[in-house]
Amino acid sequence: MEFFIQLLVNGISIGFLYGLAAMGFVMIFKSSSVLNFAHGELMALGAFVFLVLIGWAELPIYVAFPLALAGSFILGFVVERLFLRPLIGEPLIYVIMLTVGLASIFKGIMLFIWGGNLYTFPDFLPAGLAIHWGSINIPPVYVVSVIIGLIFLMLFGLFFKYSSQGIYMRSVADNQPAALSLGVHVRKVFALSWAIAALVAGMSGIVLGTINGINVHDLSSIGLKVFPVVILGGLDSIGGAVIGGIIIGLLETFTGGYLSTSLRDVVPYIALVFILMVKPYGLFGLVEIERV
Repeated sequence: MEFFIQLLVNGISIGFLYGLAAMGFVMIFKSSSVLNFAHGELMALGAFVFLVLIGWAELPIYVAFPLALAGSFILGFVVERLFLRPLIGEPLIYVIMLTVGLASIFKGIMLFIWGGNLYTFPDFLPAGLAIHWGSINIPPVYVVSVIIGLIFLMLFGLFFKYSSQGIYMRSVADNQPAALSLGVHVRKVFALSWAIAALVAGMSGIVLGTINGINVHDLSSIGLKVFPVVILGGLDSIGGAVIGGIIIGLLETFTGGYLSTSLRDVVPYIALVFILMVKPYGLFGLVEIERV
């Protein structure tokens, strides 16, 4: 029973991170209908920037973490402004293939600078954050991941419900032509969506890097798990992305704990195929009805 609870806590903690990363992916899709194949590379970039700030520049954690998130936020703006905005109005496949190219460029730059080695962060989390309950041990990084996940969920909920930019983003996601006719600056909404998505991806990369270490290939492959998560929860559902992330995290953890660690990375894609066969729009996605 204690082993089960340990796996349950670990799965929920990792699932929160998957869900938050998927939330940024869904925001881009909802606002611009673009599948961002560079999401994993944005996660890795955020983790490496944090490594430079906290390890090589030796900045304190309370300075390095906000700076790394700010850098990810600015990177999202730059990517949208320089690469995505010139393709507005072009066929969607052009934009999707551009994100594939950006993924290769970002990965090549990171391999050139840091190589394919595994890096670890200095031990900066206080041991007092750990939770001990009998033989169950919850490391500080898992506690922090849940706390960060809950904080970001609350912030996103307040942002989309009460802020003007959040309301604009919801209107663009629902109906771009109608939002444009009402005076919403759709291009600014696109830019903000990419910036927030990059910030969330960077934050997820930092926490995942704290858990597993930082490696370009590993974090890029973790970014691909966003697809099973968003398909499971629904491509147009932000809340579904979080629930999908928790489900995928639990499936991975229990598979690795009870069956085989070699099957752990396969389970999300088995879930992806199953959901596509049974419920293509995901658990919380909306079925699109086209009238001719």
